[in-house]
Amino acid sequence: MGRAFEVRKAAMAKTAGAKTKVYSKYGKEIYVCAKNGGTDPETNLSLRRLMDKAKKDQVPSHVIDKAIDKAAGGAGEDFQPMRYEGFGPGNCMVIVDCLSDNANRTITDVRNCFTKTNAKLGAQGAVSHMFDHQAIFQFAGDDEDAVLEVLMEADVDVTDVECEDGKVTVYAPHTEFYQVKTALSDAYPELEFEAEEISWIPQTETEISEEDLPMFEKFMDMLNDCDDVQDVYHNAVTPD
Repeated sequence: MGRAFEVRKAAMAKTAGAKTKVYSKYGKEIYVCAKNGGTDPETNLSLRRLMDKAKKDQVPSHVIDKAIDKAAGGAGEDFQPMRYEGFGPGNCMVIVDCLSDNANRTITDVRNCFTKTNAKLGAQGAVSHMFDHQAIFQFAGDDEDAVLEVLMEADVDVTDVECEDGKVTVYAPHTEFYQVKTALSDAYPELEFEAEEISWIPQTETEISEEDLPMFEKFMDMLNDCDDVQDVYHNAVTPD
């Protein structure tokens, strides 16, 4: 599980270089979250989580404020979440999450990414049953037993706690995100999270061969270039 998260983190860091894309992604997601759940992060916890994550990714405050102001105004686009699943190059499993105001454009763009890289777009539920929807927290530390005890005392449902290379990673059902964060922050007031997110973690891994690697990289680049694509989750492990 930890390896899968580290692989995803490395992939995200690689694509985060395109700052305009990152700002646009967060702006759209914050706008939708604020429009649907209210513009006050004190009462809209999903919005608060998104704002914290955006700040961690160095999204300027004016981008965040603009998205919230737009939602408060009540006008603007009507974005809908869409999810596509399938098998990428090397037969890896892929989940593509989108936010779109034009379903036909989005499916055309996503399908194009699959067809041009010999990948297969599947039906809803084709691969998501092979992923766990998890809340993930990572921070500096070396005592997973103490962390687990803190969470159990707070009556938090935990999937796993791992410790590797001086970092503790906590996995919990995605519904437990705020319970985990509150319990850890209360127990360790000085704690700084290196990662705090909700993600799809694959239950199995697919090794990508040297032969399939160029097509896999093209596939990921094409998806990341799609304006409507917000997140891509996969179980691929690429050669070092």
